[in-house]
This record gives sequence, C-alpha cells and structure tokens, in this order.
Amino acid sequence: MEFLSERARQKLKSALLILSFFVLWEVACLVFKVSEIVLPRPTVILGALWQFFPGIRPHLIQTLYTTLVGFALGVGIGVVIGAVIGVSRVAYDTAYPLLVGFSSIPKVAVVPIFVLWFGAGTTPAILTSMVICIFPIVVNVATGLATTEPELEDVLKALGAKKLDILWNVSLPRAMPYFFASLKVAITLAFVGTVLSETVASNRGIGNLMMIASSNFNVPLVFAGLFLLAGLGVALYVIFSLIERRVAGWAMRKQDFAMG
Repeated sequence: MEFLSERARQKLKSALLILSFFVLWEVACLVFKVSEIVLPRPTVILGALWQFFPGIRPHLIQTLYTTLVGFALGVGIGVVIGAVIGVSRVAYDTAYPLLVGFSSIPKVAVVPIFVLWFGAGTTPAILTSMVICIFPIVVNVATGLATTEPELEDVLKALGAKKLDILWNVSLPRAMPYFFASLKVAITLAFVGTVLSETVASNRGIGNLMMIASSNFNVPLVFAGLFLLAGLGVALYVIFSLIERRVAGWAMRKQDFAMG
C-alpha cells in the first residue's frame, strides 16, 4: 500500500471496514444459527435479490422516479422559500415558525390526507417525498444567505452594488456549501417519504414490494428491498458530493489539505 496516497489508503480502509461488517453479519448468523425469518444472512439477501430482480425492477424504477420527482419539487420550493427567508427578516419571522410546526408533523399522518385529495398511487408518494425534504433545504439555504457579513454588504453598497447584485454575486455563492449539504440530507429523506407512502397507499414501488414480501414472510426479499434503497441513497449521495466538489470545491480546501 506504499504506492497509494494517504487519501486512497483511507478510502481502502473504509471499504475494508464496511466489508468486515457484512462478513461479521454472515458469520454471526451462521454461528448462532439465526433463522432467516429473524435475520437473513447477506449472501441469502443477495441471492433473493438476484432471484427476484426481474420482478423487482419495475418497483425499483417506480420508487426512483417518484423520489427524484418529489425531490426536485422539494428542492425548487425549498430554495425559493429559503432565499426569501434568508434575505427578509419579516419573512423569517412569519414563515419559519410555520415551517418548524409543519416539519414536526409525522409524515405518516400526512399520507392519508394526500390519498383523500388525490387518490392512491404515485401522486401521494411524490407529494410525501416533496414535503419531507423541503425543510432541510429551506434551513440550509436561509442559513447560507444569512452568513454574509453586514460589513461586506455595507462596503458593496458603498461601491454602488444593488441588493440583487449582492445576492447573486456574493450571498448565493457563499451559500453553496450549505445548499449541497442540504441536498445530501434531503435525498435520503426523499426516499423515506416515498417508501412511507408506497407502504400505505400504492400498488407499486419498493415500499409496496416490501409490504407484500413481509405478509408472505419472505424476509430475505424484504431485506433485499432495504439493500436497494440503501444503494440508491448512497449512489445519489455520492453524485451530489461529486457535483459539490465541482461547484463549491473552494469550501472543501481545508478538508482536502487535512486528508492529503
């Protein structure tokens, strides 16, 4: 491993630790003879995933589509609300308490309302995915915009910059690290919202598949669904991390320096 950089060695160690977790899981189930109905082994889960994947694929595509649409809508609405709150004290005092109150409502209580309004199917899942990821977007965007120092704004105004110029050229770029941090949180929450709605009011999707599998005591298939959801979440998290490095890499220089 001498030819590897420090950062590459750290990545390799992390991968080995993750692999060790699954190996330990496998060995523990074998040693203690844990029933598959209680906790299936990783190899059994992967076998179920391979066996049932042709039937799983439509559900996987449905969940991914629903999550991405809800996530995109949530990001768009969250950015607008966050920008308004971040630049207006009146908007902050008015909208923030409402958002906190709404985000405190368990989303499982919202799903029946969406079903009542729009019927069972894809629409309630999209809306649940949307509402569950709005709050982290709003909070981070508003916080990022609020980090612009008043002294800097005063200097720019003295140089003739308008409020919109300051927002576009200074505040928004400085808010990018906060924005991408919220994206990585929101995408995982979006999957939670989608699967929650699919288990309650849908006949397609990974959530619905897991409900059917659990009713048939097919626990390996239930865990296969969990593995797929985890894999999708990690993949999208990595994609946003790569985009973040391209767009807001300047905010990660200290971290890169410390790691390399």
